[in-house]
Amino acid sequence: MDVEWSSSVVARARLHAALGEPARLAIVDRLVLGDAAPGELSRALGVPSNLLAHHVKLLEKAGVVARSRSEGDHRRTYLRLRPEALAHLAPEGTVRAPRVVFVCTHNSARSQLAAALWARRSPVPAASAGTAPAAGVHPLAVAAARGHGLSLARARTAHVAEVLRPDDLVVAVCDNAHEQLDVDRLHWSVPDPSRAGTEEAFDRAFTDLADRVDRLAPAVQPRGGTDG
Repeated sequence: MDVEWSSSVVARARLHAALGEPARLAIVDRLVLGDAAPGELSRALGVPSNLLAHHVKLLEKAGVVARSRSEGDHRRTYLRLRPEALAHLAPEGTVRAPRVVFVCTHNSARSQLAAALWARRSPVPAASAGTAPAAGVHPLAVAAARGHGLSLARARTAHVAEVLRPDDLVVAVCDNAHEQLDVDRLHWSVPDPSRAGTEEAFDRAFTDLADRVDRLAPAVQPRGGTDG
């Protein structure tokens, strides 16, 4: 007798099949923490580029992974998780860091919002910086934060050279910063809301950052702290 399965069961089965291979699960584990170019994934995981392309294609087909074009080097693409497909997936292992520093180009919106979100979500201290900091925080970033119960009223912009310490966990929240930094870092490919310059664009950036902070925060523990 034929059995008709619901669409949700079929979708879940497709997801489990996509993740039921060690290399693909390793790709997803890496992307839980941050976005990555295919070449970066290939080097990090030790998977040949042609085999990685095969696994990424299957993950894309299952709706787990999406691609975006770099806002910096337009020849590059970045892979990112689709959070709705993996709402409850936690990264494997624990990262220990005394502080998390979020970096974007101008330190006027995305990095400021990320640091404010992190302070609400994690006991690990947070800071923000820019590779070419603006004179001040974007007023629409201040408004977006206020609309979600956060305050950037006292936030100030700063250059990465003034902020970074050797043991910081660095998270680049824009493509340009990721492509310019020469320190170990995670990468979140969050589109620049100031390009559109609308409240909606800043709200989208806030939502994107909030989801990423929620995924990363459980994996980061204070240096010298305990897992329990």
